[in-house]
Amino acid sequence: MNIQIDAKGKQCPLPVIEAKNAISGMTEAGIVEVTVDNEIAVQNLTKMADHKGLKAKSEKKSDQEYTVWMDVTEEFVKNNIKDGNVSTTQSTEENCRPDIRKNKTVVVLGADHMGEGDEKLGKMLMKGFVYALTQLEKLPQTILLYNSGAYLSCEGSDSVEDLKSMEAQGVEIRTCGTCLDFYKLKETLAVGSITNMYAIAETLAAAGKVIKP
Repeated sequence: MNIQIDAKGKQCPLPVIEAKNAISGMTEAGIVEVTVDNEIAVQNLTKMADHKGLKAKSEKKSDQEYTVWMDVTEEFVKNNIKDGNVSTTQSTEENCRPDIRKNKTVVVLGADHMGEGDEKLGKMLMKGFVYALTQLEKLPQTILLYNSGAYLSCEGSDSVEDLKSMEAQGVEIRTCGTCLDFYKLKETLAVGSITNMYAIAETLAAAGKVIKP
């Protein structure tokens, strides 16, 4: 059972209300796909799904189009029916939250692994770190990727979906162009935009906080 909702042009809390009503009315497992036109709506939908215990992923299609997918499981549907939950617009206002990006916080990913020592372990740690960023109450404003960190934003990376989710919520994902050229990755860039060293230096100089794992 798949439900598609076009909520472009609708102000908060309407996208959240429509998604909650669709989820509450489901009688079998499936995907609820919501299309919106702004990053704040993506944030609100993602938080709503998290509150319900549903997995959600999101992607920026263009500056005016974002898609959020929520995976409604068979277990959730059974519990929903058992508990007698029905569609309601009450309490949805609390899901209309202000921008959750933490102003001027920049995360720097300068390698495709985290820490020194075993390379396999380091890559596992980096994958976990990027996922952990998606779960923060306040998202960073910008994520910069350079040197072998450029691999993280390219096809085949285990972190691409997490980076796409953050980009859809308004986080700027910028990968060093020189690094992409050096590793012959430019054609495989899967999320965000290409940047240069001057822009990287400028972003870091203006940052209120820099986080580097």
